[in-house]
Amino acid sequence: MVAGINEVNVSRWLDDNIEELTSPYSFTLIAGGRSNLTYKVVDARWRAVVLRRPPLGHVLATAHDMAREHRIISAIGSSKVPVPKTLGLCTDISVNDAPFYVMSYVEGTVLDSPAKGESLPVHLRRPAADHLVDVLADLHSLDVDDIGLGDLAKRTGYIERQVKRWTTQWENSKTRDLESIDEVGRILATNIPEQQGVVVAHGDYRFGNCLTDVSTGRIVAVLDWELCTLGDPLADLGYIGVYWTDNGHPLLREVDPSGIEGFPNYADLVQRYAMRTGRDVSNVGYYRAFSSWRLAIISEGVFARFSKGVMGDTGQDMSLMKASTEVLAESALEAVRGMS
Repeated sequence: MVAGINEVNVSRWLDDNIEELTSPYSFTLIAGGRSNLTYKVVDARWRAVVLRRPPLGHVLATAHDMAREHRIISAIGSSKVPVPKTLGLCTDISVNDAPFYVMSYVEGTVLDSPAKGESLPVHLRRPAADHLVDVLADLHSLDVDDIGLGDLAKRTGYIERQVKRWTTQWENSKTRDLESIDEVGRILATNIPEQQGVVVAHGDYRFGNCLTDVSTGRIVAVLDWELCTLGDPLADLGYIGVYWTDNGHPLLREVDPSGIEGFPNYADLVQRYAMRTGRDVSNVGYYRAFSSWRLAIISEGVFARFSKGVMGDTGQDMSLMKASTEVLAESALEAVRGMS
């Protein structure tokens, strides 16, 4: 048995709804997912697809909407931004106790550690970083109405909405009080910059949520769209800076490849984005602070779910996970105190 999968019901659903697949199926939980659960599904002819479902147990209703995520990926798939192809959506919870969707399996490497980064030849590391920025610029160039996502969220007041949302999320998920989280939230709320247009904002954009072809240094698929919304483009750019080594805490350097030889610094990425988009990036520090704060709150929610045993995984270092929230909160506090 695989946690989170009713193999009989899901196999029947796949037979009935995904034309190119043939039973029987094997289901494997893909390591690394700390929010929605992601499974590799292999059929009788060794064809692979990916299935996504919410975490096990009680979760916050706004955070794990499978139909919304399926809609976003389907819409983005009509553009030049690389994403897996969506193959089907099941909203009938009698099948698997929760909605799920199925998408194509894309070959590539998730560059989510220095060790993974070593799989990319040195001469391809700057091109890979450049392409990470270029794909983000392409995403932010999409007309939200043309791709059918114009009603995904409100178009204005992105940061104000986000600060309110994540403040509420913190109150619902926290396992302890952290004054740094509260202080950063107050500072962010009183220093909101003017929004530079409306774009499809990924919400969790970094190497660790992309598949990279290490033979070419090209991004072949952008993954994990659960935090996507309409919003301020600089939020995604600031988020990259949370992880990039010349900004990040040593704890964060373990989940990003940018500290090894050959990768550019974060300022280079910011300037490339400015060149590609023509946007004013002078206030990107605010967005990096916001991203650290938001990520601290997300980290606390993940820690809370693992503590309750609802993530379908074992062997996690709970002390390290708990420390991640504190590190991110302190990083956000340092950043907002340094804003001019």
